[in-house]
Amino acid sequence: MSDLSFDLLALTARLDRSADRILRAELDVSFRRYLALLIVGELGTATQRALAERLGVSEPSVSRMTGVLAETGLLDAQADPGGGNRRRLCLTVPGRHLVEQGRDLLERRFVDLVTGSGVPYVDYARHTTLLIAALNAAEQQAT
Repeated sequence: MSDLSFDLLALTARLDRSADRILRAELDVSFRRYLALLIVGELGTATQRALAERLGVSEPSVSRMTGVLAETGLLDAQADPGGGNRRRLCLTVPGRHLVEQGRDLLERRFVDLVTGSGVPYVDYARHTTLLIAALNAAEQQAT
């Protein structure tokens, strides 16, 4: 008998590893760093704290990661006008370009995977959206 919750955890872990291999090979960036760039792009301007919360990692971990991304020219990390060690993060032009390339690359590969499995992509996408909405509603009720 299959345990769907375990299968979903295993699927997510395998998809993450696959995305990491693809992004490293094609764009020379890890999946974790790509996710950081993607999140900063979605937020427009972010703080390291907001990025750490979205990634589910510590602020020191994000600080190290954003330092590397800034050194490579993908991320702009400026001191927050409010002072302290806070940094305001935004994508540079090369960072935005990399996020777009990664999004297109991963989406094409995922479409191929889903359709190759015999699962209609439109149905999979619709069900995924419904599940995310249900999780969001449950989280809002919990707070």
